Amino acid sequence: MSDVISAAVDALNARLDGTGFDGIAKFVIEDEGSIIIDENGARAGDDEADVTLTAETDTFQQIIEGDLNPTKAFMSGRLKIDGDMGAAMRLGGVLS
Repeated sequence: MSDVISAAVDALNARLDGTGFDGIAKFVIEDEGSIIIDENGARAGDDEADVTLTAETDTFQQIIEGDLNPTKAFMSGRLKIDGDMGAAMRLGGVLS
């Protein structure tokens, strides 16, 4: 597992504060790997998901750090979403 993925899993679990996520979401960080977020929290993985969000490393880090709103990232083309937009919106609310 890359250092970027490991740090992202830790940061996501801190943001989720032990609550998990109602659904299954996958973050694909280009050239690094992927992360699954579900009712158990965040972990490295490449499972099937309700929604897949894809971004470059710096975009993902800005979202996780709270410096970039996920909706703005999507609207500007920096974040790609494939799958259930409702799940993406719920996840965006968790990350904002």
